[in-house]
Amino acid sequence: MYLQSFKKWNLLLGWIIFFIALIVYTITVEPTVSFWDSGEYISTSAKLQIAHPPGAPLYQLTGAFFAMFASGKENIAFMVNMVSVLSAAFTILFMFWSLTLLLKSITSQFSELNKQNTIMVLGSAAIGSLTFVFTDSFWFNATEAEVYAMASLFIAISLWAGLRWGEDMHKPR
Repeated sequence: MYLQSFKKWNLLLGWIIFFIALIVYTITVEPTVSFWDSGEYISTSAKLQIAHPPGAPLYQLTGAFFAMFASGKENIAFMVNMVSVLSAAFTILFMFWSLTLLLKSITSQFSELNKQNTIMVLGSAAIGSLTFVFTDSFWFNATEAEVYAMASLFIAISLWAGLRWGEDMHKPR
């Protein structure tokens, strides 16, 4: 019974935290160009040019896709910056789900999943994820055209996928 309730709350809270991060980062996103590599990433994304080595081809292709939806040339930088905003918000989502998987597996070693454990696991993961939303360095990278938010997203997805696989690896198929 609590497993179904846990899955429902895990999904709901994850998406709520995603939207909190998305709103915060969208409100505070850099509207134009910063004074370092982000200007290079914006220009090379908009024109699909070559950046400094080693470059970031996936980021530039994604930036080019987002730049196509700019309402005018003055909004291209904003749209490319939104790549980092979305990447960072999805990073927070997968971080929350990874934390719930880790905490649920730790608590299940000592007792079965009950109401108190569910609240503890979901609450701890929510606090941890929301704390990371507002950390200085992650917030800074989430609101400008740099590759760090997208790199964090791939790390978060890889961690979540590994934990998710580890949860089901001994189940018969």
